[in-house]
Amino acid sequence: MIKEEINERLKYLVANKDKLVIDGDVHLTDVANLVEPFKTTLDNEPNYYQGRPVGLNEILSEMDIAGVDMCMIWQNPAATLYVKNENFNYQSLLSANQFIYETVTKYPHKFIPGGWIDPKAMSVKLAKQMIAVLVTEFGFPIVKMNPAQNGFMIDSPVVRELVEEIYHYGAIPAFHFGADTPFTPVEALSQLVDAINGKTLIAVHMGGGGAGYMEAEETYTKARLLGLNNPNLKFILSAKRDCHIESDLISYEMKGEPFSENLICASDFPYGKMTWNFGGFRSMFNGLTKNGKHPDPRINNNDVVFTNDSIQKYLGGNMAKLAIDAYQSILIKMD
Repeated sequence: MIKEEINERLKYLVANKDKLVIDGDVHLTDVANLVEPFKTTLDNEPNYYQGRPVGLNEILSEMDIAGVDMCMIWQNPAATLYVKNENFNYQSLLSANQFIYETVTKYPHKFIPGGWIDPKAMSVKLAKQMIAVLVTEFGFPIVKMNPAQNGFMIDSPVVRELVEEIYHYGAIPAFHFGADTPFTPVEALSQLVDAINGKTLIAVHMGGGGAGYMEAEETYTKARLLGLNNPNLKFILSAKRDCHIESDLISYEMKGEPFSENLICASDFPYGKMTWNFGGFRSMFNGLTKNGKHPDPRINNNDVVFTNDSIQKYLGGNMAKLAIDAYQSILIKMD
C-alpha cells in the first residue's frame, strides 16, 4: 500500500516540479488533541506566538495567502510531550509523526512529509525502530533530528549510526543546524559531511535558528563556504537573516550546478510567518534579476544572472527534486 502512495506522490512531483512553490520547513500540530501543558498555554496566553502550535486549517490558509503550493511538513517539537520514560517518549513522538502521515495521505498534492526522531529521549534502539516505521510504513522521504534542542552533538557516534540507518532505507537525514547552541557548530557539521561519503544531507536553517548576531555572523559565513565545497550538502533557508540569505543565493547561483540546486526557500512556520517570508523571497528575487538595479556589483556586471527558471528552483524546484530523489531511492530499497 505504501508503495502505491509513494508512487502517487512521486508522479505528482515529477509532473509539476518546474512550477511548484514549496515551503521547505513547516511545523504541523494536531491542535485538536493537544495535551497539557500545551493546551493551557495556547488557550490562556494570547500573546504567546513563538512556536505557537498551528493546525492544518491555519497552514492551508497561510499557504493560500502566501501563494505557496506545497509544504514540507514535520512535527512541532514545542507541542510534543516528553517525560522521563523512553517508551512514553517514543509513543508521544510516534503520534506526532503519524499525524503528519495522516495529513499527507489526505492531501498528497499539498504536503511532503518529514519524519522526526530523538535518540536522547527514546534511546538509539527505539530511534532505529522509529526510522523503520517512518520510511517503510509512512513513506517519509526525509527524517530529521534536532541536536540543538535535544542536547547531543551533530557529529556524535550516535548520530552517525542513525544517519546510516536512515540511508539504509533510502531516505535522507536532516538536522536543525544553527548558531543557537554549542551542539551544531560548523566544524561538527563538516565532520559529519566528511563521514557520509558523498551522500545527501540536509541542514535546516543554514546556521540560523535562534542565534544572536555575533554568534550567527561567523556561523553563516562558515556554513556558506562549507556548502560551496560540498555538493551533497543541502540547506533549507529558514530562520536566517535576510541579508545573509541574499548572499547565499548570489554565491550559489554564481557557483552554478549542482550547488544552485542546494538551497531551498522556507519559513519555519509557525516560528516564522510564511506570508512574510515568501513575500520577502519574491521581492528579493525581483531585486536580483538581470534588469534590476541591485547594489551588489556581482549582479550588475552580469557575473550572475537570475532567470525565472533559476528563481523557480529556489522557490520550489530544488525541494521537489530533493523529495523526488528520496522517493525514488526508497522505492529501489523496497524492491
